[in-house]
Amino acid sequence: MRYEVKAVLAGQGTVLLKLDAESEDDARLQVTSQGGMVLNVRRRFTGWTLKSAPRFPLAHFSQELLSLLEAGLSLVESIETLLEKEQDAGVRKIIAGLLSRLYEGSTFSRALEAYPQAFPPLYTATAKASERTGDLPEALTRYLAYHAQMDLVRKKLIGASIYPVLLLVIGLLVALFLLVFVVPKFSSIYEDVGGDLPWLSQLLIQWGHFVHEQGWQFAATAAGTLALIGYGITRPAFRAYLARQLWRIPAIGKHLRVYQLARFYRTLGMLLRGGIPVVRALEMVSDLLPPHLRPGVQGAAVRLREGKTISSAMESEGLTTAVGSRMLRVGERTGLMGEMMERIGNFHDEEIARWVEWMTKLIEPILMAVIGGVIGGIIILMYMPIFQLAGSIN
Repeated sequence: MRYEVKAVLAGQGTVLLKLDAESEDDARLQVTSQGGMVLNVRRRFTGWTLKSAPRFPLAHFSQELLSLLEAGLSLVESIETLLEKEQDAGVRKIIAGLLSRLYEGSTFSRALEAYPQAFPPLYTATAKASERTGDLPEALTRYLAYHAQMDLVRKKLIGASIYPVLLLVIGLLVALFLLVFVVPKFSSIYEDVGGDLPWLSQLLIQWGHFVHEQGWQFAATAAGTLALIGYGITRPAFRAYLARQLWRIPAIGKHLRVYQLARFYRTLGMLLRGGIPVVRALEMVSDLLPPHLRPGVQGAAVRLREGKTISSAMESEGLTTAVGSRMLRVGERTGLMGEMMERIGNFHDEEIARWVEWMTKLIEPILMAVIGGVIGGIIILMYMPIFQLAGSIN
C-alpha cells in the first residue's frame, strides 16, 4: 500500500514522503528508523489494480518455525534462519520487522501484533498464551492442527459446489447462445415464408425482431446487471444481506448455524487448551460468528462472570445443540473442556460434510433436469413451427 507521510527530518526540515508500506505503523517505523519525527500519515489510494497484495504464508511460516524450534534453535535464531532463506520481498519485510522487534526486547506476541495483516488475532493469542508456559512449539502445533482442520472443511465445501456451479453456468451459456444467435435465424426464415403462421412462429419472429432492434441495449443492460451483481458481492454489506436471507430459509439456516457453531467451538477449544481464560476466549472468537449470534456470546460471557457453568451459559444463549450440551457437561465433569469443545467441532464438521454430500447428490440431478428442460424447450420452440407447417401443407 502507498502512504504519504509528513515528517521532520534532520537537516531537511518538514518533508512529504511517499512510501510503500504494509500498514500505517510500518510507514511510521520506516521514518523513525531514519531518525525522523512523524507528523501525519495518510493512505494514498491509487485506483483499481488487477494485481492483489500477496498473502503472508502463515501456515508455511509456522511449520518451518516449529521445525527449527524443535531442532533446538532459539526463537531469535529461528527467525534469523527464516529471514536468510526467504526470497519474497514482502515476506522478508515482515520477518525482518519481527526480528527487529525481538532484538529490541519485545515478546513474540507483541512483535506479531505489529503485523495484523499477516498474523490474525487468534495466532497472536496462541503465541501470547504460550509465553506463560514457555512452550511455543506446542502452541504452534495446536494452531497448525486447527488451521489444517478448518482448511479441510473449507475445501470440502468448495469442492462439493464446483460441479453444480459449472453445470449451471454451462447450461445458462448454451441457453443464451440459442436465444441470441440461433433463434433469430429461425425467426427470419419463418418471416420470409409469410402467410398465416402458427403462434409459435409468431413468437420466434417477435423475439428475432427484439434481438435485431434492441440487441445492443439488451446486451448493455445484461452487462450492467452482471457488473452490479459482481460489485455487490465484493461489498460486505451486500454479502451480509445475502447471508441473512439464507439464514431465513429453514432447511439451510439450520445447517448454517451448525457450521458456524462448529467453527466457534473448535476455535474456542484451541484457545482454552492454550491456557486462555474462557471469558477472554469468548471475547476473542465472537467475531467468527454472524452478527445475529454475537449478542449470544456476550450474554454467555456475562453469565460466566456471574458464576454459571459453561454448559448452562451456552445453552441459555442458544449457542449449542443437543449433542453439544451433553458433551459440554461431560467436559465440565472431566475438566477437559478444551478437548471436549474441539470434539464438538469435529462432530458437527462431520455432520455438515454428510449434509453437503447429500445436498450435492440431490441438486445435481435437479439442475440437469431443469437445464435440460430449458434447452429442450428452446429447441422445441424452434422446430415445432416447421412440423406444424409441414402438417398444414399435407
